[in-house]
Amino acid sequence: MVTSIQELLIESGAIRFGDFTLASGAKSTYYVDIKTAATDPGLLGAIGAAIADAAVFEVVAGVAVGAVPIAVATALSSGKPYAVIRKAGKGYGLSEMIIGDVSGKKVLLVEDVTTSGGSVLYGIETLRKAGATVVGVVTVVDREQGAKAALKDVGVPLIPLVRISEILD
Repeated sequence: MVTSIQELLIESGAIRFGDFTLASGAKSTYYVDIKTAATDPGLLGAIGAAIADAAVFEVVAGVAVGAVPIAVATALSSGKPYAVIRKAGKGYGLSEMIIGDVSGKKVLLVEDVTTSGGSVLYGIETLRKAGATVVGVVTVVDREQGAKAALKDVGVPLIPLVRISEILD
């Protein structure tokens, strides 16, 4: 029997209830903890396989830290390279904002959870500055709180594996 990503997330305890402050500063009565859930190789592999089939791309990319394991799992599943987008430049070494070759490539950006879209908007901007064409953003869970509209404004489709309404209903 094939288990859906939604079922795997619920079984893993990725959805927690209580009082939480999100990265955006907003308050929430639930928290989606993909970072911890994705430490399970079975769940991470299932996520990577689902994303690998979600769009046509040449490189998969993720913003550090939460999206990196998802990008790696997708790369392994698809056989295509991945890239890591740093949140800040380093003052030493090559000081590059992106680890991996994205210039002139069709890049699929991945994310663990989208809310307002701030992190992926940063990723899109950084990839575009590096010469990439962002073909879409795949998020494991979309909280349905503005990310889709924000991405539409910059011409990038949001493809959620799971919408929070599907879990909470």
